[in-house]
Amino acid sequence: MAHVELSLSGAFVPQARTPSEAEFVPSLDRWTATVAAAPEPCLIIDSTTAIVAVSVTCGELLGLGKPPEVIGKPLGSVLHLIDFTAGASELEESDADKIPPLLALRSERLARGLLRVVPAPGETPLTIDAIATPLLDNERVAGSMTFFSAVRY
Repeated sequence: MAHVELSLSGAFVPQARTPSEAEFVPSLDRWTATVAAAPEPCLIIDSTTAIVAVSVTCGELLGLGKPPEVIGKPLGSVLHLIDFTAGASELEESDADKIPPLLALRSERLARGLLRVVPAPGETPLTIDAIATPLLDNERVAGSMTFFSAVRY
């Protein structure tokens, strides 16, 4: 016959505390250093779509250049998006607004999708899988953080 032991202890009641200073750091600032040093291709944009942080691998993958060159620039001004047609035409602005980093800002929700970029003039277009999450500051969306992965086929 199986033997079961049961012990009871006092209930754990969390103690009231004063929030640490780190808890008052805005969400974008909290993630900036992490993204800038990340080995994965990722970036953060603020609510105006300006690039706040970008990893070196993201700059290389998307053809953005070195991080210091793109910080503060609008994502749309440095990202060369094309459509999925055989002609690989430049993506229209109405469609470009639906890429995951921008969609996460506007929808205030997790966003995932494919995008197609030309990293540099004359280079082969890349299909990129992107997943973005909104970053909140006092319950308002202050930006989005996106991770990218090249689709190899």
